[in-house]
Amino acid sequence: MDTLFIVIPAYNEEENIKQVIDDWYPIIEMHNENGMSRLLIIDDGSKDNTYKKVCECADSRPFLIPITKSNSGHGATLLWGYHYALEHGADFVFQTDSDGQTLPSEFELFWKLRNEYDMVIGWRRYRQDGISRVFVTKVLKLVIKFCFHVTVQDANTPFRLMKEDKLKEYIALIPEDFNLSNVLLSVIYARKNCKVKYIPITFRKRQGGTNSIDIIKILKIGRKALKDFQILNKKI
Repeated sequence: MDTLFIVIPAYNEEENIKQVIDDWYPIIEMHNENGMSRLLIIDDGSKDNTYKKVCECADSRPFLIPITKSNSGHGATLLWGYHYALEHGADFVFQTDSDGQTLPSEFELFWKLRNEYDMVIGWRRYRQDGISRVFVTKVLKLVIKFCFHVTVQDANTPFRLMKEDKLKEYIALIPEDFNLSNVLLSVIYARKNCKVKYIPITFRKRQGGTNSIDIIKILKIGRKALKDFQILNKKI
């Protein structure tokens, strides 16, 4: 079977979430021949009406699963979603974010390659989300090379399709509260010589609302990540 779970974390995204659901729900409908595929929206303890809007959308969308939980951050929420998908029968797990920066129209190429690679991941070649974010990504690439001795094209892209078997095998290596879980997954796949394909994708500006992580928070996360990476390097 090719059961697909799309995992989308959401925090204070009441301005974007309905459009994101409208955009991505047809993908689940299209790839749901067995009736088991799901669009999983995980509200990470939002302070606005994000979860309410997701629940309203779910009234008319049987393959949409709205979940809310206490706030734990983006990385930990992703891990929560991945575990949920694996425990509920996902053969493939796709992840994107709830800010509307990615395009569902670019999903099909990833899906066509699903059986050829352990992970197909987007490469944000032309980015519209600001020079500071581009700088952070380039620095991250250098840090990964320094800490793990692997080259990863775009480690933190929120546009990735993963096979169930490898994800289940390697997710256990990531601490449950780790903030850069997608980055570490990308590193692990590279270290374990998994079959990974990078494909250029469109990455737009945030489509509404305010980003919850500014450059100061990014720098704080980066400092902590550098220490964590040095410890995790021995583990993986």
